[in-house]
Formats: sequence, C-alpha cells, structure tokens
Amino acid sequence: MDEGRRRPVVVLADDEEAITANLAPYLERSGFAVHVAQDGAAALQAVDDVGPDLCVLDVLMPQLDGREVLRRLRANDHHMPVVLLTQVGEASERAMALEEGADDYLNKPFDPHELVARIRAVLRRARPDGRPLSTSERLRSGRLHVDRTAHRAWLNDRELTLTPKAMTLLDYLLTHPDELLTRERLLEVLWGFATPVGTRAVDNRVAELRRALGDDPASPTWIETVSGLGYRFCGQVESAS
Repeated sequence: MDEGRRRPVVVLADDEEAITANLAPYLERSGFAVHVAQDGAAALQAVDDVGPDLCVLDVLMPQLDGREVLRRLRANDHHMPVVLLTQVGEASERAMALEEGADDYLNKPFDPHELVARIRAVLRRARPDGRPLSTSERLRSGRLHVDRTAHRAWLNDRELTLTPKAMTLLDYLLTHPDELLTRERLLEVLWGFATPVGTRAVDNRVAELRRALGDDPASPTWIETVSGLGYRFCGQVESAS
C-alpha cells in the first residue's frame, strides 16, 4: 500500500475473541486501520472516538446486537458504511437489515478474503458526502425511480408491477452499482443460503426486471450480464431523497 495514502479506519465489533484475534490482524495486513470492540455498546463508543470509514458488526452481540447498533448509528446521523456478520440464513432477516441501512452482510462462517472484498467494494461506491446509497429512501438511475421504503418503482411516470423477489433484487442492484454480483450471491440475497433453489431462479428474476424495464441484454441500460459469473448494475445511481 502507498505509504502516502491514509489507511481506511474500520471498527470491527464481535464478541467472539477467537474471531477478532484472527480477523483484525488480517484486515490490518490488507491495508486497514482496525479498532476492535467486544460488544455493541463498545462499538458505538468506538465510532464516537475514532470516526471510522466503515463498521463491521456482528449481528449477535451482548449489550446491543449489530442491528440495534446499526439503527442507532443511522438515527444519530452516522452514515458511514456498515457490513453485518450474521448467522441468520433467512432472506427476510437480511432484507430487513438492508432496509435499516446496512450496506452489505456476510454469513458466518466466511472467508476473510471475501470480507475484505466486500469492504473494498462498499468503500468504492461510497458517495463524496460520506452517505452510502443504502441510507437513501429513494434512488434514481436515469428514467428509473425507486422508493425503497414503499417498495415501489417507476419508469418515467409509469409504476412497475414487480414480484416481491424482483423488487428485492432491484433494490440490491441499485445499492451495489458497478459491482459484479454472482448468481450465488444473488441467490443468497433473495432466498437464503439454506434454500434448495437453483441459480436459474436468479436468471428468471433478472429476466422479469428486464421485461419491466424494457432493458435489452445485448445493449443494456441498467443490467449487464457478466458471462459465466453473474450480473452488474451498469447505470449511474444517485440518491433522490
């Protein structure tokens, strides 16, 4: 890493010392300055003390769990990106966390390399004002407008009719623009890692979105296919809140 560049500051909060003892040095070696907190209350204090660029929060912690920490951060106008570490396999639980302002999540157990990749991706898409797209109630990409709170979307002035899964997919694509999202990742987002649904189900939901948007796969305005891997939202996304 270029010594002249500031190392991004990360607050890592997890009550399992076996995890933080190994993960914190790994993040340090990957170019981050890491501050470890052992519970949710300590995580909030660390945010006030060091003003991090990003927080990694375990969902299941004493004092305050990770989702409660996330809610308090957003309520107190702290808009740094947040990645949640969870053992919850239900897609509905993770969808709720994303709606509350999480930027991404990772299921335990996980590969530390994957966490580093997620952190870097989240930091890359952070806006100049420091507020991640995940904190916006409304987003737009050209003629496409989405109300994330109401779960409604419009193309020009025409409201789109989408299934709940397709709406969840659209929301995730919009909050992760220009990022390669594998079919496996999207399958996990939409159905949960323990659900016996094949990746073809992801392709079907992408096809549904493309039909609703009138998006040509050969010359996409919004959803690009990455051959053999997955999809990328290629439109420019901005907050409309």
